[in-house]
Amino acid sequence: MVNIAIFVSGSGSNCENIIRYFSNRNDVNIKLVISNRADAYALVRAKNLNVESVVIPKSDFGKQTEVLNLLRNHEINFIVLAGFLLMIPDWLINAYPRRMINLHPALLPKFGGKGMYGHHVHEAVKAAGETETGMTVHWVSNVCDGGEIIEQFRTPLTPNDTPDTIADKEHVLEMEHFPQIIERVLQAEKLI
Repeated sequence: MVNIAIFVSGSGSNCENIIRYFSNRNDVNIKLVISNRADAYALVRAKNLNVESVVIPKSDFGKQTEVLNLLRNHEINFIVLAGFLLMIPDWLINAYPRRMINLHPALLPKFGGKGMYGHHVHEAVKAAGETETGMTVHWVSNVCDGGEIIEQFRTPLTPNDTPDTIADKEHVLEMEHFPQIIERVLQAEKLI
C-alpha cells in the first residue's frame, strides 16, 4: 500500500480528481492533504471526500522536524504537488527521493521557474504567441520546475485564445491525464 500526501495551495480541482480516481483502490491510499493556506478550497474538497487535511502555513513550512514527523506519523511514502505554490526545501526532497512529483501548467522547460504559476503561466503563453500549450509532470528537484520530466501532454492554441481559454484547455488535460500519470509513476517505481 502506498500512502500519498497531496500538497495544495488553491481550489483543489486536481486534488479532488486524484482522490476520486484512487478512491476504490486497495493499493493506493490518498491519506493526507496538506495546504499552506487555511482558505484553500482544496481543504473543503478533502473533507467532503473524507480525507484528512492539515494546514502548514508558509511560516511553519521550514520546520523540518515537525513536517517530517507529520509525514512519518501518517506513513506517507509518496507526495504529489497539485497546485502547491511554495518551493520545496532540500531536506524534504532528500527525504523523498523519486517520491515527489509536481504538475506544471505548461510545456516545460518553457514558462517555468520563479513566478510562473497559475494564470501567470497562461498569460506568458499568450504573450509569446505560442501555437500550443500543455501540462508537464516532473520529479521535484531543488530547481524550481527543473526536475526531470516524466510526461507531457499538449493541446493546440489559436490566435483567438485568451489566457482564460488557454487555462481552460490546459485544465482539461490535467483532469484527463494527471491521475493516470501518478498511477504509471507508482507502477514504474514499483510502489504498487
